[in-house]
Amino acid sequence: MLKRMTRLISRVHKLDPGRHLHMGTQSPQSLAAHLDNQVSIERPRAISRTSENDPANHEQQHEGQHYSIPLPDVKALFPQGLPPRYIKQVKTFNEACLMVRKPALELLHHLKNTNFAHPAVRYVFYGEKGTGKTLSLCHVIHFCAKQDWLILHIPDAHLWVKNCQDLLQSTYNKQRFDQPLEASIWLKNFKTVNERFLNEIKIQEKYVWNKRESTEKGSPLGEVVEQGVTRMRNATDAVGIVLKELKRQSSLGIFRLLVAVDGVNALWGRTTLRREDKSPNGGAIVLTLSQTGSLFKPRKAYLPQELLGKEGFDALDPFIPILVSNYNPKEFESCIQYYLENSWLQHEKAHTEEGKQELLFLSNSNPGQLERLCAYL
Repeated sequence: MLKRMTRLISRVHKLDPGRHLHMGTQSPQSLAAHLDNQVSIERPRAISRTSENDPANHEQQHEGQHYSIPLPDVKALFPQGLPPRYIKQVKTFNEACLMVRKPALELLHHLKNTNFAHPAVRYVFYGEKGTGKTLSLCHVIHFCAKQDWLILHIPDAHLWVKNCQDLLQSTYNKQRFDQPLEASIWLKNFKTVNERFLNEIKIQEKYVWNKRESTEKGSPLGEVVEQGVTRMRNATDAVGIVLKELKRQSSLGIFRLLVAVDGVNALWGRTTLRREDKSPNGGAIVLTLSQTGSLFKPRKAYLPQELLGKEGFDALDPFIPILVSNYNPKEFESCIQYYLENSWLQHEKAHTEEGKQELLFLSNSNPGQLERLCAYL
């Protein structure tokens, strides 16, 4: 499963005192259950918001404003992948809003002007911790989903290679280990996000699972996914088949494919990967770099060459790097207004210029730090 994913993303040719948030893992099931019981409520628009909720129409004039994603779309598109603290906000505010930021706008501009007959282009979001790389990725995923792309989302590559549990020796290669639990979870989420594609896409080979079971050539891809979901021992092989079939068929122009990997640098360690000559066509590869998956790296490291190391950098090169920075003044003001509007920020001095300047100083305009500060005021 891991080897298939690294191959998929490394094949490319040259480019032209109120409420509190709590840390911890938020299960996607609990978010889905919560959203099932919610009804969207129209709120009055403030300067922090835009009424343009289709990411395909987001332009420079929307930068720094928040747009709304319908709660049913959140449930269907992000069974995993949203930051835990953001999930808390969705539950508390009874709405899901993302800020339109320059890094996402830059990437959306590239996608709108891509020639999909050429090999897939790789884009890498990078930046200091807490600047919003994951939410920028989610903005791009939402755009591609609205454009009817198939979404292949790895929400946390770190889980695939670090602190692995329930490993089984691979029956295909005795020097490898399978992760059937992680593979099964991923397949369930993949099915949720791409339900309609699973019957439309037909596999181009016959796959034999054991002496009694096989999936015939021409069968829907959904049968392979279901094999991995219902028989966990086959889950890792099912993931490999899904990746193989999607790469092959997206290159034929049957559908647009977005490969989105959060924390991709976790996939590379001290081993050397061989690059393949062939590149997938008909889509895009959008990646983020994360300090979470970077063992033995300085805490403040964030540049691609620092987090990827030589092996990872060489495997991804060439790619388009997109820096996700701290808030600029307009974004900072918009974020403060959004928190005030939702009573997330309740301190009596929060409305004053003095209070805003103090928050600016304490957070250094870092989105993550600002959110944590405001959660306790």
